Amino acid sequence: MLYLQPMAQQGYPVYHIAGLGTFQPDVLVQPFAPYIDMHHKLHVPHRHSFYHMVYFTAGSGCHTIDFHRFEVRPFQLYAMIPGQVHHWDFRGNVDGYVLNFTASFFQSFLLRPDYLEEFAFFRGQAQQAVLDIPVSMRTGVTALFDEMVSLASSLDTLRIDQLRVRALTLFLELATLQEPAKPAPLSYNATLLRNFQKLVDKHFASLRLPKDYAALLYITPNHLNAICSDLLGQSAGEVIRERIILEAKRLLVNPELSVAAVADTLNFKDNSYFTKFFKKYTRTTPEAFRKALTADFG
Repeated sequence: MLYLQPMAQQGYPVYHIAGLGTFQPDVLVQPFAPYIDMHHKLHVPHRHSFYHMVYFTAGSGCHTIDFHRFEVRPFQLYAMIPGQVHHWDFRGNVDGYVLNFTASFFQSFLLRPDYLEEFAFFRGQAQQAVLDIPVSMRTGVTALFDEMVSLASSLDTLRIDQLRVRALTLFLELATLQEPAKPAPLSYNATLLRNFQKLVDKHFASLRLPKDYAALLYITPNHLNAICSDLLGQSAGEVIRERIILEAKRLLVNPELSVAAVADTLNFKDNSYFTKFFKKYTRTTPEAFRKALTADFG
């Protein structure tokens, strides 16, 4: 099962995996229909502290991930990483499968702690998190979920490892929909870019300038900007600003958190400066953005 733990600073609900038994509290896999029946507040924006994967076999509606809206349809799979804000709006009955697992679930099984980041759908980009499963793969994907549900019904050491193998098999199959079967090793610049993005995700509230990140990467600001321009088509400063804006939107989800409190959380010197910054890059004020959100799911 899941439990909710309100976060004092963030305000909106954060779901954690818990109550799965004393032996293995790091994974949950089950059909989606009973999962929905058990958790009635999926329409309210929330975060997870775990990886969250949903495969639909029936139903419709919409799903919003980090403020990107997607139409739900059968044979569609959603993959989310810890920290992303999302909510569902279903129409009629939906079914499929859900797989939740913590970051530690594979740590003792894999030598590479960053292995999951190799999969594009687990990189925290909403546009890459939605996969349409082709007809040729549907039977196999469904079979893997059925096997995982069966294994999860009674977990011991052997069955847990079998469950991990099935999950990794699923991820590898899904990866063929987004990347070449044998992707080329990351270039030096691509590795630097990924490390830059990880640093931004960790320090965006305190480090705002490209030169700060260039220093952490032991390269020049010009080199960092050139990498971002070549591989992303945007400057390093834009990468940092987009991450700040994303977190601002995530915090504004909570109506009990004042705009001034959001500004303070993001280390803006005052509310006025934060409002100007937000409006410059979103073309709307924090208050107007929040009001639009309330209209969407209120």
